[in-house]
Amino acid sequence: MISPAARKYADKRGIDLDAVVGSGPNGAVTIDDVDNAAAQPAPVTAPKPAATPDKSAEMRKAIAAAMARSKREIPHYYVAEDIPLAKALVWLQAENARRPMAERLLPAAVLLKAVAVALARYPELNGFFRDGSFAPVAKINLGVAISLRQGGLIAPALLDVGTMNVTQIMQGLTDLVKRTRAGSLKSSEMSEATITVTNLGDQGSQLVFGVIYPPQVALVGFGRVAERPWGDAEGGLKALPVVTATLAADHRVSDGHRGALFLRELAELLQHPEELEGLEK
Repeated sequence: MISPAARKYADKRGIDLDAVVGSGPNGAVTIDDVDNAAAQPAPVTAPKPAATPDKSAEMRKAIAAAMARSKREIPHYYVAEDIPLAKALVWLQAENARRPMAERLLPAAVLLKAVAVALARYPELNGFFRDGSFAPVAKINLGVAISLRQGGLIAPALLDVGTMNVTQIMQGLTDLVKRTRAGSLKSSEMSEATITVTNLGDQGSQLVFGVIYPPQVALVGFGRVAERPWGDAEGGLKALPVVTATLAADHRVSDGHRGALFLRELAELLQHPEELEGLEK
């Protein structure tokens, strides 16, 4: 119940009568009740929390933009080579047997070293295509594709790999992966990769044909190492660990013949892993 005078007074004061408790007869709202309501501080409404940015979605947008640009601007060509890794893995096992646990090597370090050595001999795959021309880069900065635990992919650079041996590459790679997932990369590691290498590892598929990250002009891919039938020099057949290496390259800078020779060079280097450990450019 609200008296006419109280209703008129509440309208004048801008008071919501539904929120006023009456003190008059039978709980009727009086002018005094309206005055008391007007004297109360206005309720504070908590601000709505700001929406948390979806980092995974933002990363997918960035990847999509770069890859769309790549396929729009770069005339890709692709070549592939099956590479037996028996000699490399035997060497790796013997090498690790004499090292403490913290200094042991992964196959990825051997593969990266072989890529760096081969690139020194095929410099048209290492550099940038900008303003209508190719600019080779003397240093070999390998962008290493690293998957993030929260989803997404990033390829920071392992800098100046050509001057490292396999042990140094393993140490640098371990540190790079750790800092990538912790979000503490250097600006140079984010911007100076001269070519990208993607390694699918044991859980990946047999081969991968990558998309070049502009302004780079090539991407090397390694699939899963798996036992496959392999013919030997005597005409026999045996099961050997084999990896398929692929190259996606920019046809404005190189052609399929040179790309295939690069992969053959890579395959030959991996048949002599003991030479890679101390080999620098």
